[in-house]
Amino acid sequence: MAAGTDKPVQLEPIEMARTAEQRFEDYLQSRGMRNTEQRKNLIKLVFSSHEHFDADQLMEKLPAKGDAGYVSRPTVYRALSEFVDAGLLRKFELDGRSVYEHDYGYPQHDHLYCSKCHSLIEFQDDRLKEIRKKVAEDHHFQDRSHRLIITGICQPCRQSRRRKRRPVDLI
Repeated sequence: MAAGTDKPVQLEPIEMARTAEQRFEDYLQSRGMRNTEQRKNLIKLVFSSHEHFDADQLMEKLPAKGDAGYVSRPTVYRALSEFVDAGLLRKFELDGRSVYEHDYGYPQHDHLYCSKCHSLIEFQDDRLKEIRKKVAEDHHFQDRSHRLIITGICQPCRQSRRRKRRPVDLI
């Protein structure tokens, strides 16, 4: 959300010198690993749209077992871990599940998480940057990054709760 508004911001990708695929190729080469077709297919799928996802949601988008392009569940989990290690994805826990988001090519941002409908809303607010800077200075700390997830109930869920009529309301 933009500072002082209730409208979600659309995070625009930052132009990077190398694509996510190229950066991942560099990562694999630096570790003496080869880039398999399965890894290539997964990174293309993950970076084809900007959304938060978990491993199960990614698996749902992949071809079924026996179809061309199939990727096994263990391979998906290994690849996701490699994408995080390569600095392409960020992983965080929400309600006991691992959620992933793009880290490479997107600006630092924070999240609002609705505990009812499980929506995750990205926002940026310059006031948080100033607070972070001040707190770090006060503690003689070098700030490199942060992660903030505010948990609560989104407006649509709050409104739907108010609109529910109980049988007693109809009398």
